[in-house]
Amino acid sequence: MRVIVCGAGRVGTGIARRLSREENEVTVIDQSRDLIRTVAERLDVRGVVGNGAHPETLEEAGAREADMVIAVTYSDEVNMIACQVAHTLFNVPTKIARVRAQGFLEPQYSDLYSRNHLPIDVIISPEREVSEAIMRRMSTPGAFEVTSFAEGRIWAVGVKLRDDCAIINTPLRQVAELFPDLKITIVAIKRGDRMWRAHSGDQLEMGDQIYFIADRNDVQRALQIMGEAARQARRVILIGGGNVGLFVAKGLEKLGSMKIRVIEKNRKRAEFLAEELERTIVLLGDGLDRAILREAGVSEAETVVAITDNDQVNILSSVVAKREGARRSLALINDRDYSAVSEAVGIDRFIDPRATTISTILQHVRRGRIKGVYSLSDGAAELVDAVALETSPLVNKPLREAQLPEGVMIGAVYRDGEVQMPSGDTVINAGDRIVLMTMRENVKDVEQMFRVSIEYF
Repeated sequence: MRVIVCGAGRVGTGIARRLSREENEVTVIDQSRDLIRTVAERLDVRGVVGNGAHPETLEEAGAREADMVIAVTYSDEVNMIACQVAHTLFNVPTKIARVRAQGFLEPQYSDLYSRNHLPIDVIISPEREVSEAIMRRMSTPGAFEVTSFAEGRIWAVGVKLRDDCAIINTPLRQVAELFPDLKITIVAIKRGDRMWRAHSGDQLEMGDQIYFIADRNDVQRALQIMGEAARQARRVILIGGGNVGLFVAKGLEKLGSMKIRVIEKNRKRAEFLAEELERTIVLLGDGLDRAILREAGVSEAETVVAITDNDQVNILSSVVAKREGARRSLALINDRDYSAVSEAVGIDRFIDPRATTISTILQHVRRGRIKGVYSLSDGAAELVDAVALETSPLVNKPLREAQLPEGVMIGAVYRDGEVQMPSGDTVINAGDRIVLMTMRENVKDVEQMFRVSIEYF
């Protein structure tokens, strides 16, 4: 596949790295000569210096032969025009644009993106994606990773095992025997820097990071078994009242009797938040100020969420809040180099907006009947939600006969409104939703399983 990525920032570089690893032909456009030089040196991609919205730049990047344009520059307008030019002049089949300004995303303006106006196939809104990710993390505070598939009926959860976990030093095959009515499948294990597909004979150790796929109704019980049965917070402090803070506060208000405080240091923004929010108290001040944190009731707060646009402020304010008595902290961190620091200083969880955006983009890059994709451990593996077609090699045979690649494991099957945990005897039907884990090297195999192609006949 030939892909043009407009923008060599964190997201653009991340998606270019992922696609080039999979032997796609990738060209990256950016106006910064230094960024293009760095990307071209570090990745197996071609670089073009220029503005991605300009026809001559897109033509130099190979737009006439491109299968996809992914526009993720820092300018919404450049991203939208790049897609328009790619469609009108070069007839590029798929156009994806990142759009941050919420005015462009209001429902009453949705006709803007029709093929007769701005022909953008997929709009990515990082703020909304990140807000949803934060809400999921807050609903399962014991997990470091949470995402959902199949209209929310199937959840995928990442947990770090502590010494009081009930299934440490137990072969995975015995977990199913100990809890036969628990609808979960452990699909991947990360120990140190190594990550692999889980096998029935694997024994879990303290400190392992495991990923499991489950019926959403069994997630809390599974976390309890793993020693992570923390309750959802009832008192929350949000540090930062930008778009993410506003979306999260509105989402929390819908949950009911929750005490919510937002700390915002910009007076005009704080006044706007106070008008927009119904049951949230907005405090004008700096999230690093202990006096403001105490006024917000930090000593009684179960969770403090630091979501300003500054990584250092998010890390430091989370640390200060924990020392002032907050039970848990969650920080928005854009630079992955800070992730190790955040854990070392006691931050309980962090959100990586880049990883969230890349996962959303990959959902539309993947070929076949792919409904959802979520990237794990900086691309070491992926969770995939796909529809089984009549032509799929998985259909109409027991899974033990399906000859799945070594790095692929099916975690759940969604059929007729019911979630089923797979076994060797499970027979996949056409139309079933399959949620699986695949290691990076087997992504192409998974795409083949769910492709609409004559090749299966």
